[in-house]
Amino acid sequence: MLDQSQVQKIAHLARLEITPEEESQFASQLSSILDYFDQLNELPTEGVEPTTRAIELSNIVRGDRQISWDGDNAATTRQALLDNAPEPEGDFFRVPRIMGGDEA
Repeated sequence: MLDQSQVQKIAHLARLEITPEEESQFASQLSSILDYFDQLNELPTEGVEPTTRAIELSNIVRGDRQISWDGDNAATTRQALLDNAPEPEGDFFRVPRIMGGDEA
């Protein structure tokens, strides 16, 4: 079982401020977790390939597509986008300032 000083060190490394009551609670909980890992270490894992996931994942994000703003409907498309903007300003989007002060 972890002692109070080990829990305090873990809390310090995690930048946590914990009370003495929490120290004893976490000591018990962390000890249970470490005991579980000891049980896992007893399993025969020879010949088992290391993995990062339990199941295979594939990329489900659509591919990037380039959209041309040139051509016959360029002005219509541009205007439709500007019409949906909260604060269009001419042919541009007006956005809140994120650097350099509060004034617009």
